[in-house]
Amino acid sequence: MSTRSASISRDTRETQISVELDLDGNGSSRFDTGIAFLEHMLEQVARHGLVDLVIIAKGDVHIDHHHSVEDIGIVLGQAFDKALGDKRGIVRYGHAYVPLDEALSRVVLDCSGRPGLEYFVEFPRARVADFDVDLFREFFQGFVNHAKVTLHIDCLRGRNAHHVAETIFKAFGRALRMAVAPDARMGDVTPSTKGVL
Repeated sequence: MSTRSASISRDTRETQISVELDLDGNGSSRFDTGIAFLEHMLEQVARHGLVDLVIIAKGDVHIDHHHSVEDIGIVLGQAFDKALGDKRGIVRYGHAYVPLDEALSRVVLDCSGRPGLEYFVEFPRARVADFDVDLFREFFQGFVNHAKVTLHIDCLRGRNAHHVAETIFKAFGRALRMAVAPDARMGDVTPSTKGVL
């Protein structure tokens, strides 16, 4: 693992989650969460964000997926914050438009140190297989709260719920990749007029 990596574990009465994240990876991933569609989406983040990602989660999925999905977002956010460190010399901002057939989504991200989520996504149906798509908002809210990023997610169009979700997660991965990339012109300077993020 690179120096921009982190391993975080979180145990509650509802979930036990561990995340390993390397921001300078090659897009490899391994998941064991018991939530197949979420794993498919997280694989998009790793592949398109060129981060290495391992997530192992056990949760009360016999009730529903809510606690596991939200807590995976929380722990991934904690790992991201730790791996990014003091943010010196990074681009800071990232954005991506990603299409998949009829669907098109835009994700814009700022490693601002200020948690904020603007989420404008309407899914054409409530579930993909057994996955409740409302939980994606909970995942991203958990992530931004603990990664301390500002994140705007907009689905501009889409008729297929799977396609909508996939464009969001691919664009999220691409925006992350851009934001955390080293900025050669920035050098070792924090990308903020405040001098800290």
